[in-house]
Amino acid sequence: METRKLSSLEVSAIGLGCMGFTQSYPPFPAPDESIRTIRQAAELGVTFFDTAEVYSFGRNESIVGEALQPIRNEIKIATKFGFDLSSIDGLRPTRLSSKPEVMRKAIEGSLRRLRTDHIDLYYQHRVDPDTPIEEVASVIADFIKEGKVLHWGLSEVGVDTIRRAHAVCPLTAVQSEYSMWYRKPEKHLLPALKELGIGFVPFSPLGKAMLTGRLASNSKFESDDFRSSIPRFNTQNLEHNYALVEYIKHLAQEKNCTPAQIALAWLLAQGENIVPIPGSKKIERIRENTGSAELSFTEEELTEINRHLAAIDIVGDRYPQSQEELTQKI
Repeated sequence: METRKLSSLEVSAIGLGCMGFTQSYPPFPAPDESIRTIRQAAELGVTFFDTAEVYSFGRNESIVGEALQPIRNEIKIATKFGFDLSSIDGLRPTRLSSKPEVMRKAIEGSLRRLRTDHIDLYYQHRVDPDTPIEEVASVIADFIKEGKVLHWGLSEVGVDTIRRAHAVCPLTAVQSEYSMWYRKPEKHLLPALKELGIGFVPFSPLGKAMLTGRLASNSKFESDDFRSSIPRFNTQNLEHNYALVEYIKHLAQEKNCTPAQIALAWLLAQGENIVPIPGSKKIERIRENTGSAELSFTEEELTEINRHLAAIDIVGDRYPQSQEELTQKI
């Protein structure tokens, strides 16, 4: 697979979001099956793997670490900090925290679970309103001096915070949701990242499977499926939003590919500093996703696609209200 650069960090053009192996989108594969799938993804040319301390409270990192240990020098691992896991109420962390002592505990735990002595890309998962971003950046600079972190980034963050953090310790990447059905980053975030030379890593690039074409307009989700709590996926909104899926299916027929490949190739066409991280638990889907790196659009095609996308009104928030409150306006 072709590679791209997030600032100075070179990775495969398509990464793998690993969260779904242990949370949010059941059913979950057995750990040995997950390990096998992650290794097969590397065999397909994926060199960029994304996880987080908070995903299943460390279990996700442990699976990723075991899977990638034999090829550690051939791949790049991204993980995230930003929650105080000592305050777990049984289901989820009760508060954000990027206090220096919490960060120190977080990185030591992540290094241990990932079976490595360094993290290639270390994100602040969500901004802690009680800890100045300059203080966070200073602690990261210490981690870099110690060799425990090679690059760092921010997730779901506003442009002002990016500039303040970058001034203290240069950022390599910013991660946020971006796809054909969530294009808000185009207004302020993407231009700022291009100006500063910072890479962009879109998560949920397939709209939590919506843009794959495998969901129906009347799909229902079990209570343990994260999408059951997302307004954008409720019955009425899903039916309305399905117009986008129908359009992507039409494009896929024209290009003789799959809807998922259309959605990912469109993202890649938005800038050379963009590296999507679609999540999947099945190797056949990962193979399909990596194939999108070979698909291209002419300028005329992109203009026409963007014209159509602008005419499709997507309704419903992308998160439940409780999670929207954790994100900065971008």
